[in-house]
Order: sequence, then structure tokens, then C-alpha cells
Amino acid sequence: MQPPSLPRNPTLYLLSLGCPKNRVDSEVMLGTLLGQGYELVDKAEDAEVVLINSCAFIGEAKQESIDAILEHARLKETARCKALVVAGCLTQRYADVLQQEMPEVDYFVGTSAYPRIAEILRGERDRAVIPDPDYVADARTPRRNSMPPGSAYVKISEGCDNACTFCIIPTLRGAQRSRPIDDIVAEAHRLAAEGSVELNLVAQDLTAYGHDLPGRPRLHELLRALGEVPVRWLRLHYAYPRDFPDELVDALATQPNLARYLDMPLQHISDPVLRRMKRGRDAAFLRKLVQKLRERVPDLVFRTSFIVGFPGETDAQFEELCEFVEEMRFERVGVFQFSREEGTPSYDLDGQLPARVKARRQKKVLGIQRKISKAYQTALVGKTLDVLVEGVSEETSLLLEGRWMGQAPEIDGKVYVNRGTARPGEMVKVEIEQAGDYDLVGGIVGSDRPPELASYPYAAAPMRPRPRFPILSH
Repeated sequence: MQPPSLPRNPTLYLLSLGCPKNRVDSEVMLGTLLGQGYELVDKAEDAEVVLINSCAFIGEAKQESIDAILEHARLKETARCKALVVAGCLTQRYADVLQQEMPEVDYFVGTSAYPRIAEILRGERDRAVIPDPDYVADARTPRRNSMPPGSAYVKISEGCDNACTFCIIPTLRGAQRSRPIDDIVAEAHRLAAEGSVELNLVAQDLTAYGHDLPGRPRLHELLRALGEVPVRWLRLHYAYPRDFPDELVDALATQPNLARYLDMPLQHISDPVLRRMKRGRDAAFLRKLVQKLRERVPDLVFRTSFIVGFPGETDAQFEELCEFVEEMRFERVGVFQFSREEGTPSYDLDGQLPARVKARRQKKVLGIQRKISKAYQTALVGKTLDVLVEGVSEETSLLLEGRWMGQAPEIDGKVYVNRGTARPGEMVKVEIEQAGDYDLVGGIVGSDRPPELASYPYAAAPMRPRPRFPILSH
């Protein structure tokens, strides 16, 4: 295949699908290409290079990626597109098939080939560059933050050493590769200097951080070092529950810039299901850990996720999960139907459940959680919360929108601001007046003015649409 001919400074459109960790990879490719003279555009129709960073964790995400590729491939006939590039997990997983089935795609880029994206687009590499997954970006890596003002992600490690039977991530992302503490701290200081007041720490397995490094530093040691970074919220995502020491609980309870927010996917509470999932801990351990966190960090906003319809899940085991959700009253819960993925041990397990059963079980748990969430949200009415303003609401230009400490970007709700003036990236005090199941409404304290942006210096990359499939961390 003849490589496409590109102008000196091509226009670029980037579509990032999947999880926040994939977004960081997109930001690395974006930073690299902008440094090579590429010009970012808002619309795919205006781009000479269309880059899609794909997801392949579950069936629904794979289908979204395939649909996006086919949709944008038409731009080679109807618009300015000269090169269509597909990167990410779908490419890593199905490179051989995709090369045969999608001749309209010019380049396929694996999960460890991101640093070579400029060389690939210059035609200096093969059409498909799929090295074994062994790369991890560091503080020196060019990167363009794509988040709203005031917020950024920090990927502290790459890959995973767990063996959850439902998960394909170790195959796609390789073994655990942690970044040194000083390297992460250097990046955090740079992001803070650029205006970030919230840093969202992400990894495939956050609590396994450091076990592969010399001296085996732990996550709580990294957090202690990040305590010197001048940001308001350090937020923990994808914390595997198997290894959660008391030092980490203490950090959540006492470190001033560590948000009282924890994303810890539990996945189930029935011991037989946990064993079939190979989660490494039993129900008694998980209950004790949740109770310890509740006691030591009473204002903790706890997000978790569960898989329903796992092979062999009985009615009784599912009811055990429902009772656990009702008992623990988590502030945030994601519920996912089991996705049977080839290449994972769970693909061949007996007891595969019909789609209708999985859908019914998902609906029931979500219904239980919706009532819990609404009660929690309603209790916030009348309180004054610190809110990070992100900009004009995506719902209506008559409101501003932002998030408080208890709302993580992209996966939780919003605070809609109906009074007052604020800048994007500014932290303001908002009195909560109304509550929905997931969103809040209120006005900036001391202001009677209609909502208005003081200025809008939005410099983030327009990677749209926002990711819609937060990956189930294992």
C-alpha cells in the first residue's frame, strides 16, 4: 500500500474512545503531533488526518469503535481526509483481522507504538505497528491536556499483573509497569503550574503501584510525595481492593489535598462468584475493608462497580449482591452486564447466562442504587460545596457547570450553577438548592447575578465525543 501524501502541516482530528487511561494515550499522541506542526481542528470534515483511539474491552465498546472507523472512513471520499489512523486496544487485539477487513484504514497503531505516531504518519514504518505492550510515558513525554480547565489525568502505571477471568487488559496492555515517584511528582507539578487544581490518578491497578520498581514503593508513599503538589484534589481511580493497607486508609483520612473520594471496583460479593472471577479476596475481606473505610473516612464518597450475569451466577448469589448494595449504600455504583470475551478464561466457563437475564439483573441493581443515590443527593441540599467550574453547561447555555469533590470527571454527575460569575478552572463555593438522582443545582454564594463566565480561556484539545465506556477496572 502506498503511504498517503500529507501537506507540511496537516490538519488533525482526534476521536478518543474508551476509558480515561486511553484518553491519556490520546493526549500523548496529540502532544507529539502538535509538536511536529500538526494543526488540531474541531470537525472531522476539516481534517486531513483522522486519528481514532479505539477501545476493545467489552463487546459494546468494540462495536462503537468499529462503527466510528467505518463512519470516518467515508470522509476519505466526501471530505479532506487523506489518512485514517486507528490506534488503541482494538488494534492491539485484532490487528491482523482489521488489516484484511478495513483496507480504507491507512495505519494501525498498537498500545505501545504511540511515541512513533509521527514517524508512522510520515510513512517511515509499516502499515501496522503493533509491538508487544511494554511502553509507559514519563514526565518528559509530550502531552496535550484535553480536559476542561482545572483538571487533568495522571497515569501512574501501565499494564496489569492480575488474572481476573473476565478481563482482557493484561493481554492488551502487558505486565505492570510503574513510573518512579519523582517522575510522577514532576508531571504533577507541571500540571499544577499549568492551572490544574484536580489531578485524577489512574492505572489499570492503582493499588499495585510500585511493586515492580526497585525498593517496591507503595501507593501511600507516592501520595505522601504528591502531598507537596499545590492542587486541591488528588483523586484515586481503579483501586483494586486486594491490597489496600492501613497506611492508604490513613492517607485518605488525613492528607489535605487527597479528595475524600475512592473508586474501588468490587465486582461482586458472593464468594463462589468471586472465586470464579479470580478476584483474590473473599466477601468477608471486602466487607471488612468497606467498613474500615467508612469508619476511618466518614465523609468518603465511595464509587464501586459490579458485574451481573457472570457465568454460573445463581439467583441466590445475585440476591446476595442486591442485599449488599442496599446495606452498604455506596454513593456511586456502576453496573455492567458480563461480556463474554474471547481470549479470557471466562469465555469458556460453563453456566453462561442469557442476555435477557443479564439485562434484568442490571436493571434491578441500578434501580436499587438510584434510590440510594437520590437520598444521598437530597441530603446535600442546603449545604455549601466547593465546585470546580468547567464552563458553560452542555445542557443549556443558561447555566454554568462544574463538579464538587464527590463527582469524578466523565463518570459522575454535575453541579449546575444558576447564579454568579466564575472562570473556567476556578473553584467557587456553591449553595446546593436542588438535587436529582445524579446532578445538583445551586448558586454561587453571595451572588444574585445570572450565571456568567468571567472569561473562557479554554485551551484543551477538542477530543469529542467524550468517552462513554469507562472500563471496568480489575
